[in-house]
Amino acid sequence: MMTRSQQGRTHRLTRPSIAIAAAVAVTAGVVAAAPDAKTAEPTPKLGLVAASTSVTLDSWKEDPGVYLDLGTYLTSENGAFELKVTRKSYKDPVVAQQILRNGKKTTTKALPAGLVKDFSGLPDFAKIAITDAAGKAVLSKTEAFCPNNASGRIRPDAPANSKYPQSCPVNPFTLGSVWGVENGWASNTYAGYYSDPVQLAAGTYTAKISVTKKYRDLFGIANKPQTVKVVVRERSWENEGEGGGEGPAAEPRSAAPKSGASAASASGHEGHAGHGGHSGHGQVADAPAASSAHASHGAPARPEAPAARTTGAAPTFNVGHGPYPPAPPALPWALKKESLQRQAFSAAKVGDRAGQTDGSRQAPGATPNAKRPTGKATVPDVPKPDLRSLPAYGITVSDGYEDVPGKDYLAFSANVWNAGPAKLVVDGFRSPGKELMDAYQYFYDADGKQVGYTPTGTMEWDPRPGHEHWHFTDFASYRLLKADKKETVRSGKEAFCLANTDAVDYTVKNANWHPDNTDLSTACGQENSISVREVLDVGSGDTYTQDLPGQSFDITDLPNGTYYIQVLANPENRLKETNHNNNSALRKVVLGGKKGARTVKVPAHHLVDAN
Repeated sequence: MMTRSQQGRTHRLTRPSIAIAAAVAVTAGVVAAAPDAKTAEPTPKLGLVAASTSVTLDSWKEDPGVYLDLGTYLTSENGAFELKVTRKSYKDPVVAQQILRNGKKTTTKALPAGLVKDFSGLPDFAKIAITDAAGKAVLSKTEAFCPNNASGRIRPDAPANSKYPQSCPVNPFTLGSVWGVENGWASNTYAGYYSDPVQLAAGTYTAKISVTKKYRDLFGIANKPQTVKVVVRERSWENEGEGGGEGPAAEPRSAAPKSGASAASASGHEGHAGHGGHSGHGQVADAPAASSAHASHGAPARPEAPAARTTGAAPTFNVGHGPYPPAPPALPWALKKESLQRQAFSAAKVGDRAGQTDGSRQAPGATPNAKRPTGKATVPDVPKPDLRSLPAYGITVSDGYEDVPGKDYLAFSANVWNAGPAKLVVDGFRSPGKELMDAYQYFYDADGKQVGYTPTGTMEWDPRPGHEHWHFTDFASYRLLKADKKETVRSGKEAFCLANTDAVDYTVKNANWHPDNTDLSTACGQENSISVREVLDVGSGDTYTQDLPGQSFDITDLPNGTYYIQVLANPENRLKETNHNNNSALRKVVLGGKKGARTVKVPAHHLVDAN
């Protein structure tokens, strides 16, 4: 199995021809000059623009389908476009508010009830109508819009960086999110990996893209559809190595496992690293096929959708960790403004910035202290992290394949997150020749100064494929409970590499919308590391998906019936927290079938009907 860095190189891709240009012209006059501060309205002015008058899209013979990245953007002038999306609990619906900021004054505007149903974006925001060369309608569809999509500046005096998070979370148990388009910026309306490809034969088409009426009315967006010429070309990966195809050759991705594929996972059994790199574990129900970072057996390889991954939370490097693939990457592009005599200004560059992994790099890991702490260990009265568990999801059953024949396994994904108000910081230090690192938790005052520490166990090297990094021990525990909530099976996995893979709730106090320590290829060290820092920032969690060794229970000899998967954070209370009473989460499952062909039913968890 490939290492994480090899996986990252394999899954990297080059953009199609639309993305190569350093700046792309847009029809003059689309965006008005920045409004005068004295006459500025208290609400942002939103508009739809197209980065180019034409795009070229690829359809691959091995896996036909065209991803409609048409290069349209939502612009925000006269202030940032900001939405706060929350739910009180899993028993309550998702609600959204628009946040309006006017100097030091902040007001909120409730969006209509039921408009937003999850945290992946505004549903049915953009309407796409496509006609062929003869003018015949061949496609009409709507797509959701994540305001946190890839973005760039539309004027040189706009803020250099956007304060909003990268991508919208789609973990089914997300609790809160913040979406936004920065003032003077524009965000791609393409739904990316969350959009299914469409079937279009090679040829020339015309696409008309508009904002649907309900959003035009809600946010005061002018009805100005954008028209883009679309050239669809057919390519074959078989010919790419021979110079076939046009434009830059994309690198291949491993084809995603087919829906319903069976799964294998280790449960403390040596050598049981899964079947084919754990590809058989199948998809989380809500995940698009492109989310798999593992190869399925015998399936043809094809390049990914024309969008690179834009956040360190992506599985580009994070093999076996969440979340789902994020939004498309930022494009360098420009807007020509009539008021500026058609002078184009380049957008913010796509590049390597702290905490960002856009598919072109591996983010640096957090740096541990220069040496292990000395002096008396103290736990000062300062803010501390609050570790909480999400209910298990991505639940599947499998047999042991040839690795452990005759066995049945219940596999699952799990997430432990930090509700704050302080981040969790743990350093590991290794004495020469020792197999384990000594781990220490640090504490910080309001100014970020370290004011205390305490020993908190150990870190161990995990050599299994899919891990291959340093794990902090006793961070979480997985247990399968009987209907009476008494333990019946415990997973062999209780040590973890901590990384900020999922934005669980970015509305909590001190939530960091741009966390570091997101990339597992660097976050948790190498086998010969002498020290490691692992961080779980406020608002973020770490998902371990069901295709990793240890993410399963041996259910071979368990009778059919009702059980609960328990995800328990900080099971030995080694870590100091603000609250130790909210560390457990349960997910009900019903086992059935017979040996070698076990089944699992996963009832909805209150209003969350997602596995």
